[in-house]
Parts: sequence; C-alpha cells; structure tokens
Amino acid sequence: MDSEEIIFKLNELNKTSSQLNTQEPERLEMIKSVTDYANQFIAGLDSVKAFNDKEADSLEITNQKRSLNALLELYQKEVAETGINAASGKHLGYIPGGGVFTAALADFIAAITNPYASVHYASPGAATIENEVVNWLKTLFSFPNNSVGCLSSGGSISTLIAFTAARDKHKVKNESIRKNVVYLSEQVHHSTQKALRIIGLEDVIIRYVSIDINHRIKTDSLEELIEKDISAGLQPFLVVATAGTTDTGAIDPLSEIGTIAKNHNMWFHVDAAYGGFFIMTSKKALFKGIEKADSMIIDPHKGLFLPYGVGAVLIKDSTAVLHSNYYTANYMQDGASEEMLKSPANISPELTKHFRGLRVWLPLQIHGIEPFIACLEEKLLLVNYFRNRLAELGFCLGPEPDLSVSYFWYPFETDSDKKNRQLMDEIHADGAVFLSSSIIDNRFVIRIAILAFRTKKEIIDEALAMIQNCLKKVKLD
Repeated sequence: MDSEEIIFKLNELNKTSSQLNTQEPERLEMIKSVTDYANQFIAGLDSVKAFNDKEADSLEITNQKRSLNALLELYQKEVAETGINAASGKHLGYIPGGGVFTAALADFIAAITNPYASVHYASPGAATIENEVVNWLKTLFSFPNNSVGCLSSGGSISTLIAFTAARDKHKVKNESIRKNVVYLSEQVHHSTQKALRIIGLEDVIIRYVSIDINHRIKTDSLEELIEKDISAGLQPFLVVATAGTTDTGAIDPLSEIGTIAKNHNMWFHVDAAYGGFFIMTSKKALFKGIEKADSMIIDPHKGLFLPYGVGAVLIKDSTAVLHSNYYTANYMQDGASEEMLKSPANISPELTKHFRGLRVWLPLQIHGIEPFIACLEEKLLLVNYFRNRLAELGFCLGPEPDLSVSYFWYPFETDSDKKNRQLMDEIHADGAVFLSSSIIDNRFVIRIAILAFRTKKEIIDEALAMIQNCLKKVKLD
C-alpha cells in the first residue's frame, strides 16, 4: 500500500474512530445526565429497599447503539434495583462498604486524567499521592517510617502481598513447606486460607487456636501449640490475628500475640480490614500491640466509607517485599534509576492499576478527619442501642462486641435453628433493611454489621420494626 492509499484509508477510519473523542457539547450533556441520575439515586436511598431478591437481565453487549439516558434507566433497573443496595444506610449485613460522594469525584477526575500511578517516573504526582496515603496509614498505626505499603483492590489482595513477603522472608518453599506451621483463629477471614493456597502454601500446616467466649484468640493455647510443634521438629512460621472479625467484630489480644510471635521468630500479621480505623475512636486501647505486627491490612472502603475497590497493606520488611514484587524489563529502562520504593508497582503484583490514592486523598483533604471519626463513634453507639432494644424484645444476644458487629437469635422453645432460619428468610423477603446470618458456636444466628456512613438511628428503628413484624410471621406459621 503506497502513501496515498494509506492517507485515504486513514481519513476513512478517522470518520469512525474519532467518535471516541467525545466533544464538549456532548460531554456537557452527558455530565448533566449522570449528575441528574446521581442526585436522583442519592435522594431516593431513604425510601428504597436495601435488598431486592431478583436477577439482572437484558445486559448483554450488542452492536446496537443506545443513548446514555436509556442506559442509565437500564442500569437503575437491572443493577441498582437488584441484590443488595450497598450505597444505602440500610445495608447492615456482611461488612458494609461506603460511597462518600467526594470519592466519586476523585474517581471521575482519575479516570479523565488517567495518570499511570504505578510508576513514579510516569506520574510523580499520582505516585506521591498514593505514597502519602500510605504514610498517613503508617502514622495512624504507629508503623516505622522505613516500613512500606501500597493500596490494593481490597483485603484479599493485601493479604496476598503480605503473606508473599512473609513466605519469602522465612524462605518457606520446596520441601520445607510441609514442615512450616501457620496459626489462625476459626474467626479469621477466609481470604487468609485462600491467600496461602494461591501463593503455593496449600500444604503448610494450619493450626486453629482456641478462642474464648468473646471469640478472641487464647494466647495460652497459642503458646502451647507453638511449643508442641517445635518439640515435634516443625517450624512455626506465621500467626494471624484479627482486629475486628467479620462474624463478631472481635479484636484478638494483639500485644500478647505480637510478643509470642517475636519470641519465636515468627511473622506476625494483623487483619484489620474491617476494624482498623476504629483505632481513631474511643476503642483505641483495644488496638494496643498492632504496631508490633510485621504486616497488617486495612480497607478504606470499609472504615473510611469509600467506594469498593481500595484496600491497603503495610509491611515492615521492605527487602522481603521487593524480593517478591520487584522486576524490570528493557521497555521499563527509562524509570529504572528512580528509587524503587517510590513506585507502587514494586510493592505489589500489579503493574497497571487504578489510581486508587486519589479516592482516599481527596475526601480526607476536603472533609478533614473529624467527620470520619464521628461516623465511627456513631456506629459504636448504634450497635449498643440496637442490642438494648433487641434484649427488650426478648432476643438472645451474643457477647458485647468490641466494635460494630453483633449477632442475635430468638429463643424459640422448639426447633430454634430452623425457626431462626425462617426468621432470616422473612427478613430477606421483606428487604427493607438487609441483615445477614452466620453459624457461631454451632448455632444459627442473625448478624448486624453497622458501618455504612448513612446508617442513622432512624434506620436502626426501621430494622427493629422489620424484625418484629417478621418474628410475628414466624410465630404464626
């Protein structure tokens, strides 16, 4: 093909390809449509159900063009109105996420400007914002200045990064895997076992440490298990504590566990994905010892009420992290001379990634930290209020929670588990407020997890009224 033919072909292709470069009049119209939708969605949160048990439909991709307004209507019907409404303050199941509006603005700006935040050379400003968020977290949890960290998509990837560093630090590989021991609570998040399997430690020995009536690790049992394993010629390698368990909101005795880990030259990891930000509240004393951890994870999309998709990991041993993640290539030579730890890509499996730092940095800069702390304190009071009211209604309660997760059941005279399951089904069928369930101490229980920033006393009262109505239906059956 000669130059003239190429030019003709390029001109023809440009007629179609230029459609992707949306022009200002159309951009303004689209922004208005999205803004109108966002305002309508937020305004309607108080009046819509938290849970709709229906499947999504009509979302297939075709080559038929549709208007943005038509697609927003489709999105509302098939996405926003199906399943759990995670933006609602009525989402009180699992561990709620957030969705503060200023974080959405950050994501919009990040998507428009599209900086390459993974590599400092490519975008010094974006990489610096990511690192400043990590530095703020290091200060919050009293980690040393020379520790490292990065922002991930959430607790699961953060755990992978931490465990990989622990594995490489302790040289757990090949035939030694079967002789190394990991110590967990049965209340640990399942991403812990999943991470071990993914990083090639499926055959490591796992010991489940006994827990007390408050679902916290018993340190005497941990010490006993470790001593027994050492006597048997095994290698204690990793102990995982939780600062806010998913099921019960319990905080393990972090300081004592940290001391035990240090005495036995073990890697001490703390999962603070859900509960960590409560360190800023009146519950700070419960987090004593978290600074002893070799690694920890924390999810801003939980305790900072940000949209799903931003977790964080902090690790003290930068050498171990770099060994696990640092690699280079010929096409990256322009950035090879920079300081390695300035680039998030060197601390994570991700090279290309979303510019997550802005969705943390911008809300903290706009609001300051006080409203976030007030929200967390509010959730602690709301769970106490909820438990008090449930007790008045005759429900049985789990132990007083460390944080904002609690569980309960109704003491039916017969078939208690079966009828509490029916009660859960009725609650889900109602859907006004979303709760979840679990099995704790071999009993079916109903959980409430209060964390969404939009959850207020009025919603807790609505949840209590819903529970009462559903209980009447079960009693009538």
